[in-house]
Amino acid sequence: MKISKNDRIIFVGDSITDSNRNYEALPARWSSWGDGYVQVINSYTTAFHPELELMVVNQGISGNRVRDLAARWQTDVMDLRPDWVSIMVGVNDVCRHFDGIFYQEEQVSPKEFEATLSQLVEQTQPKVKGLFLLSAFLLTPEKTDPMRQMIDQYNALTKKVAEKYDVVYVDVQSEMDKYMAVQSGYYLSIDRVHPSLAGHLLIAKAWLSAAGLGGAL
Repeated sequence: MKISKNDRIIFVGDSITDSNRNYEALPARWSSWGDGYVQVINSYTTAFHPELELMVVNQGISGNRVRDLAARWQTDVMDLRPDWVSIMVGVNDVCRHFDGIFYQEEQVSPKEFEATLSQLVEQTQPKVKGLFLLSAFLLTPEKTDPMRQMIDQYNALTKKVAEKYDVVYVDVQSEMDKYMAVQSGYYLSIDRVHPSLAGHLLIAKAWLSAAGLGGAL
């Protein structure tokens, strides 16, 4: 895997990717990256790999689940002609099982999650240089926590899809667990889901390392 000069990288996902991006901004323009890990990655590659002249595009939308990505995939991802696609999804697919009970909406089952993610990878892979699949995460060290157990279940499915199609899997939960072995997860998030800047830095570090661009970290 080698990210090359002028490559176009699309980041797609939920609120963690979105991170207050300006929906009215043109792709890869000021305020379009949000204030999270996509902004960190764009700033890092601009500063430390200026020769690559990468185009970094944030297509995250808060609240999205995997079925929402599928519904907008053509217009929001493929129509932008990406060289690389980075997908981070799963936390809402899990959390709605816990906080969406009284909505009486149809939940994303493990079967639907795996099938839909597989479909997105399968239809995208022939048209791009490569894909990254990022795990979801929950900022609690308690692996017996019911939500954490379900996050781990869905992350296992993300890893399974990555291995099936031979694409890059980035284990963000593992990065968070390493931190929580030393310090409280409170420093990474006050609600266990939405990261602080420190949390976004850990996501960016994991992605840049997987992309072979993390030498300056």
